[in-house]
Amino acid sequence: MRRVTESPVDLAVLTTGSLTIIAGSMYAGKTEELIRRSRRALYARRKVQVFKHALDTRSEGMEVRSHNGVPHEAAAVSTGEELLAKVAEETDVVAIEEAQFFDGQIVEACRTLADAGYEVIATGLDMDFRGAPFGPMPKLLAEADEVVKLRAICARCGRDASRSQRLIDGRPAPATAPTILVGAEESYEARCRHCHEVPEHVFQYGLPGV
Repeated sequence: MRRVTESPVDLAVLTTGSLTIIAGSMYAGKTEELIRRSRRALYARRKVQVFKHALDTRSEGMEVRSHNGVPHEAAAVSTGEELLAKVAEETDVVAIEEAQFFDGQIVEACRTLADAGYEVIATGLDMDFRGAPFGPMPKLLAEADEVVKLRAICARCGRDASRSQRLIDGRPAPATAPTILVGAEESYEARCRHCHEVPEHVFQYGLPGV
């Protein structure tokens, strides 16, 4: 607690950063929301930098694109350290796409940026295709000042969906499948808790490429 004898804080020069995490399953509109917030900041004449992980090759190297086709300029990086090095001092808003692909460095990078006064907005799958916490997302969610949890529509029953269903040749992928597989409609569906399936067995013919 600040003592009454201390000098009052000059609110005019106080910089306050923030960290907002936009989480949810595939097709929940996370990228669309990131782009909406980024463009809103640009309309307010704020400087915005958007980053994505280099693993995300679903769109052009210098952009992110929502599933409904809305694009936005972005820089591809591989680590939190690389991201920090590319943030310009005059930037106001740092937007990060697919945070689940990064290692633990992304948590420290987001904390460092927010503490320095930047507004940080990051999207990510909070669960992998098995329904388990995905990469650094649990720590990012705990660190966040604001959490926006979006849900999709279940491809089977039409209920609200919170899980990403991995598919291999149209069938649910087994728990032994690789955690990371960049893909879209051909590899994933959004499903609710009831319709989500993760078989424990491996298909008789094995996994693609195995």
